[in-house]
Amino acid sequence: MAVEELQCIIKRCQILEERDFKEEDFGLFQLAGQRCIEDGHVDQLLEIIQDEKNKTIIKSMGWNLVGPVVRCLLGSGAGDKREDCFLMFDLLVKLCNPKELLLGLLELIEEPSGKQISQIILLLLQPLQTVIQKLSNNKAYSVGLALSTMWSQLSLLPVPYSEEQTQTDDYGLCQCCKALIEFMKPFVQEVVDNKENKENEKLKDELLKFCFKSLKCPLLTAQFLQQSEEVGNDPFRCFATEIIGFLSQIGHPVPQIILNHGRKKRTWDYLEFEEEEDKQLADSVASLTYLVFVQGIGIDQLPMVLSPSYLLQLNMKHIEVFLQRTEQSIFSKGLELLENSLLRLEDNSLLYQYLEIKSFLAVPQGLVKVMTLCPIETLRKKGLAMLQLYIDKLDSQGKYTLFRCLLNTSNHSGVEGFVIQNIKNQIDVSFKKTYNKWFVGPQLTSLLDLVLFLPEGAETDLLQNSDRIMASLNLLRYLVIKDNENDNQTGLWTELGKIENNFLKPLHIGLNMSKAHYEAEIKNSQQHSQVASMCKGVCSVTVGGEEIPTMPPEMQLKVLHSALYTFDLIESVLARVEELIEIKTKSTSEENAEIK
Repeated sequence: MAVEELQCIIKRCQILEERDFKEEDFGLFQLAGQRCIEDGHVDQLLEIIQDEKNKTIIKSMGWNLVGPVVRCLLGSGAGDKREDCFLMFDLLVKLCNPKELLLGLLELIEEPSGKQISQIILLLLQPLQTVIQKLSNNKAYSVGLALSTMWSQLSLLPVPYSEEQTQTDDYGLCQCCKALIEFMKPFVQEVVDNKENKENEKLKDELLKFCFKSLKCPLLTAQFLQQSEEVGNDPFRCFATEIIGFLSQIGHPVPQIILNHGRKKRTWDYLEFEEEEDKQLADSVASLTYLVFVQGIGIDQLPMVLSPSYLLQLNMKHIEVFLQRTEQSIFSKGLELLENSLLRLEDNSLLYQYLEIKSFLAVPQGLVKVMTLCPIETLRKKGLAMLQLYIDKLDSQGKYTLFRCLLNTSNHSGVEGFVIQNIKNQIDVSFKKTYNKWFVGPQLTSLLDLVLFLPEGAETDLLQNSDRIMASLNLLRYLVIKDNENDNQTGLWTELGKIENNFLKPLHIGLNMSKAHYEAEIKNSQQHSQVASMCKGVCSVTVGGEEIPTMPPEMQLKVLHSALYTFDLIESVLARVEELIEIKTKSTSEENAEIK
């Protein structure tokens, strides 16, 4: 029945000129053709399309059949008709109006979701390329529209995270990346071969935009195999290599992009792209920088004369972009890029003036966030190692400036303890090797004001601040041992009265209050435990105005005893510090008395 309907429509249209076809004819043709496919009459429909007498009708109306044919190919019902469907699809691509066909194909690409996205893109890429190449006008616009449509769909797919996910490629993203490269090649070549053509300037801009979109997605998130492994089998490395190659071929090589990004002078001639630069290109250029410096793709294009400090300055704004992101797959690249940049520098060689550049202070603060907020231990440790490496590369004044900044901004006891340990190390170097004015005398005294005090006096939460307090006490103990009162190189003995009032005395009071509180809570918990064991329930304990999360009584007791142990540890170090101070001051008094 459907075949007869279609033949009837065709006979009526065969006697008409193409301009006389009515909108009703288009609708009836599509409906009858679709029913032919649904009813399994694919072979008869193919014969109608192959008939030379129907060439004008197919050219004008045939694009309406592309959707039903493609859906049949993607569905499970094609069966033994699959080969005929492919033949029909190829004929439609060959015969139909390319402009109408282009829009029809792009509509089909926009329809699916999930795993069907890659299936339809892989099916339609080659026909889409053929159709665009047949267009005589607005080819640049058509290429841009096609690339933008495909990127919008592919950006919805999850990017494989592990090597196993990349190999299985469940959503087909890796296959699509490979196919996209083949899709782009003839258009890139067209730009290369006809550089003076104004239309090709527009085509170049469309290709440029897509390359930058690809650097952002999927390459910003994509994980790469280690370079020592079989890198030829890494689909994302291959994709990145081709994209960077395309950029060079169309006149935007790696040095131009990386060295010019962020300058006031316009980098791009294309106005629309310029307006998007600050918002859209930060991620793309950061991704490119990672690919070049960490993965080594295109690094041979960079001039060899660039100094390590200049390269670090170049990369810092990109590292900042990485560290601002919360996705592990992205901020971990920031850690890799930072390590790669810092390892090029000699220790103590990075001048303090670099800290006047915003990113040079933003990056260590980003590392603090990784160290304190990242749920993955290996990345927290990596963040800590990178912060230490960064400190090692700074000159003395740079270290001093960074320490002050971190003590004022980190708001984390563990980080503050880490910084205080580094201060102690720098003082030790000044004592043992080279005199360093930043870690002795008045400069050190100013720094110690940020270290040897309790933020809220005796009311400070000692448990929450235990890392900082222990590091501060250990630093104070070291200073008392190393610096004699008569020498007073560090200024400690001049400031001792202030240290006792701001740090040691409040700490004593705070310890007494905290220990009394926790001992009372232990007694309380033991009583609750007895009741709970009779009721076979759980108990709750309030510490410092906050209730400890519900847990078995034995666990709560363990937590409370652990807190008491921490207080005892602080108290023992505090006692030792005060004992050393007393010994040193008594010894100095006796020496002075003998001199008199």
